[in-house]
Amino acid sequence: MKNTIKVERAKKDMTQQDLAEKVQVSRQTINSIEAGKYVPSTVLALKIARVFEVGLESIFELEVGD
Repeated sequence: MKNTIKVERAKKDMTQQDLAEKVQVSRQTINSIEAGKYVPSTVLALKIARVFEVGLESIFELEVGD
């Protein structure tokens, strides 16, 4: 799964730690999601989308074969 979290964070001048605090996870979790090493739960993905005030599919995209 691809994501644009890093881009969305940059638009809001937000660090990984800032986002982690807003969605109540560790900074390492945000880092793992951005790196594509961890697929977030539906609830976490929705929380992230809400922080950025965009739709879920604006941030997360399934890759071919997912």
